[in-house]
Amino acid sequence: MSIIVDENSKVVVQGITGNEGRFHTAISLRYGTKILAGVTPGKGGQQIEGVPVYNTVGEAVKNHDVNTSVIFVPARSTRDAVLEAIDAGIRTLVVITELIPQRDAVEFIARADKEGVIIVGPNTPGIINPGKRIRIGIAPAHVFIPGVIGIVSRSGTLTYEIAWHISEAGLGQSTCIGIGGDAIVGLDFVKALRMFKNDEETKGVILIGEIGGSAEELVAQYISETSYPKPVVAYIAGRLAPQEKPMGHAGAIIMGSRGTAKSKIEALNAAGVPVANKPSDIAKLLNLTTLRSA
Repeated sequence: MSIIVDENSKVVVQGITGNEGRFHTAISLRYGTKILAGVTPGKGGQQIEGVPVYNTVGEAVKNHDVNTSVIFVPARSTRDAVLEAIDAGIRTLVVITELIPQRDAVEFIARADKEGVIIVGPNTPGIINPGKRIRIGIAPAHVFIPGVIGIVSRSGTLTYEIAWHISEAGLGQSTCIGIGGDAIVGLDFVKALRMFKNDEETKGVILIGEIGGSAEELVAQYISETSYPKPVVAYIAGRLAPQEKPMGHAGAIIMGSRGTAKSKIEALNAAGVPVANKPSDIAKLLNLTTLRSA
């Protein structure tokens, strides 16, 4: 088993002819991802890295039966790109684009929720499953190895750093998901943990959070109320950040006593989730013996 993506994921790249789309298509193809089509309006008939380009997602679906999209289009066009993909029958979308107007994000996420479509992002590094050789997004594949630890994170670069520590510890990763750093995202911590709960490949989960919002407090409540059956450890970035100032991500803003690192750490600890002081401590907090023998 795996979550969200697997060997049956057939990918279309929206915005494949742009610099980022072209660059990451090449990397993902070399990794083993089944990228079957690309879409850029007005550029149909071209090929990028041997991948045929179409004018619409509907054409890509008709010709290749793709079921997953990764979106590398400008922020002003992302709403239309997401809605086009949903209309064409795409069930999983990975939205790399950042700085999307919140009104647009609210609209397409609400539409996706209504129709049972999974949206990872916006402002996400994507998703990677090392065992299945699937990379949908921008993550540096060389730091990931097949293993038993699921990672769900609001931070791209911290995901890479902590994944490297887990690889060095010999545990490796099952599926790694960047849920996105914006204030409004599709997939959240709770939804991801529900998926990991039923995934036989995943024996433990790492949560990587940051200041701002209430996502970490909500997942702490979920873990506490459900007596979550798998070991979970966490890291919270932004302990020294000044209040009422966005720190890198649109969602990373503290308002008064809400959304602070302190409040998040306290909530997670109360739910029985140990929180690392620094990224390199994550592997130490996991029960290595139990996980390796699981």
